[in-house]
Amino acid sequence: MNPLKRLGRRRASVLSLLAAAALLTPGTATGATGAPGTVQAGTLGAQAAQSGRYFGTAVASGRLGDDTYTAILDREFNAVTPENEMKWDTTEPSRGSFNFGPADRIVSHATAHGQRVRGHTLVWHSQLPGWVGSLTDANTLRSVMRHHITTEMTHFKGRIYAWDVVNEAFADGGSGQHRSSVFQNLLGDGFIEDAFRTARSADPSAKLCYNDYSIENWSDAKTQGVYRMVRDFKARGVPIDCVGFQSHFGTGGPPASFQTTLSNFAALGVDIQITELDIAQAPSTAYANTVRACMNVARCTGITVWGIRDSDSWRSGENPLLFDAAGNKKPAYQAVLSALGGTAAAQRTDARSARSAAALPSRFSWSSSGALISPKPDSTHNIAGIKDPSVVYYNGKYHVFASVANSSGYNLVYLSFSDWSQAGSATHHYLDRTPIGAGYRAAPQVFYYAPQKLWYLVYQTGNASYSTNPDISNPNGWSAPRNFYSSMPDIIRQNIGNGYWVDMWVICDSANCYLFSSDDNGHLYRSQTTVGQFPNGFTNTVIAAQDSNKYALFEASNVYKVQGTNQYLLLVEAIGSDGRRYFRSWTSGSLAGSWTPLAASESNPFARASNVTFPAGAWTKDISHGEMIRAGYDQTLTIPACRLQYLYQGMNPNAGGDYNSLPWRLGLLTQTNSTC
Repeated sequence: MNPLKRLGRRRASVLSLLAAAALLTPGTATGATGAPGTVQAGTLGAQAAQSGRYFGTAVASGRLGDDTYTAILDREFNAVTPENEMKWDTTEPSRGSFNFGPADRIVSHATAHGQRVRGHTLVWHSQLPGWVGSLTDANTLRSVMRHHITTEMTHFKGRIYAWDVVNEAFADGGSGQHRSSVFQNLLGDGFIEDAFRTARSADPSAKLCYNDYSIENWSDAKTQGVYRMVRDFKARGVPIDCVGFQSHFGTGGPPASFQTTLSNFAALGVDIQITELDIAQAPSTAYANTVRACMNVARCTGITVWGIRDSDSWRSGENPLLFDAAGNKKPAYQAVLSALGGTAAAQRTDARSARSAAALPSRFSWSSSGALISPKPDSTHNIAGIKDPSVVYYNGKYHVFASVANSSGYNLVYLSFSDWSQAGSATHHYLDRTPIGAGYRAAPQVFYYAPQKLWYLVYQTGNASYSTNPDISNPNGWSAPRNFYSSMPDIIRQNIGNGYWVDMWVICDSANCYLFSSDDNGHLYRSQTTVGQFPNGFTNTVIAAQDSNKYALFEASNVYKVQGTNQYLLLVEAIGSDGRRYFRSWTSGSLAGSWTPLAASESNPFARASNVTFPAGAWTKDISHGEMIRAGYDQTLTIPACRLQYLYQGMNPNAGGDYNSLPWRLGLLTQTNSTC
């Protein structure tokens, strides 16, 4: 991203690039590194997060004083479900008198440890206080139900990721109908819809789930009954976002059709969650099969085990969990971690992970959307272009950060949306109104730094700067800018020539974090620090790669971990012989290693107008500064091995003039020659 002082710079006319040109990595670039290879997470929650999922557990408020219990809870899980504390008999034991103390304790503990919370449960025929069950008037019960939902959801509004709005409303056996309950008997079939509509009004941002047991086998009547209800709700616009499969299994684990069931529900347009998993005697194979079924369904967003240690389980006599009574990991723990992708063994056995470095093709083709995101000027922001996007998918939304530019300067903007069709209408939050402040800020990169449970926004200010935020969805939560370096490293000052220090990019492996940056003069720089020291301690700055033609290795470098492989992907923006922006690519087995050309020439680019089709019309000839859609959102910057997508900046091919006033817009590339 070009700094402010590059006002009026004309696009250079350059000679054709050498198709066979390779990046050179001098000996000084090796340095000390962590062991190359697959990035492995050491805990269930951290590993699930690499694919954008959560791995959670049921929590009992009364056990939070147990040091062994809380140590496992805080270390292993990135989501929690209160086991009993949000149920009706606890939260409203007498009519109109609410008690949220035990649930508040769990929510506060989860919030302090960066864990999302599933609310469980609002409407259930069991664990009801006697006063509810004794009601005999339909209008009274309807009013009571709505009041209970609204009061509880309002109390926790903004702190609950998803609610089990209605729990276990379908009968066991072969009827496929609703079970008898005070709600069903007085209010009829419509009580479930009423509950969901009330819940949406109470907290529009929370995901609303239906949760049940024994609906894992596709051919069962109970499964089919729930499926018909969800299909009907989606068809009629009843607000339902997810279906929870409790998954209390016997020793055999999930039924053979389990993944089919998950896929069929997901095809209705809802997320899928395994919400109360436990398996009698905890066989490793049964646990692994359950987790793999979720991992193989894109909309299966997370897994919750129903307790931590066997002694904490409601089925304690069956030892159904991942930790024994003393808090030791059982063999099933390793099987789950492996199925989540967390060990080299898992990557050898998992079908996706078994792909070699050839998982990425040597040639790419893409299809582009039209311009999805345009500037939204207001009374204090006269914006000409929106550019340099960074994007993560988290908590059911895409979160996009970008530069906004005009002739007088640059700053940053944030927007979020659930689907790309909503991108153009999303609200733009200008970050100069936050502690990030006004002045030159540009070229953002966002990621969640799991060791600290903090979001980081990296950007350039003339230095390499960053802000932190515990909540990515809160634009005002970012800290004031801080710098990674006290000043420009000497090696950059010595080689930058007439270029500019731009486009800072952070990525971590299991041992170290690396900061890459460019100079518009043919050099890619790399500094490093340890995972424990980050964000401090960046030293050993070296030239990681260089090209004698500065336009061939210009700026906007991206570095990613390729999911399920021992491979990293490097993208760098170049300026072609026609003066148009495009991307070259290289791969390496280590973030500190040398880089091998992949699709790295003007005739065989990673992404250039020549290998992109534009079904909605060729609105740009530049494929410029952007970011991959990641498989997760943490500091490993892991991307899928196939079906790649890239959010990029483009502009009207006829535009020209002042560089900072160019009309950049954001569009989305989707890979059309995927290898899987």
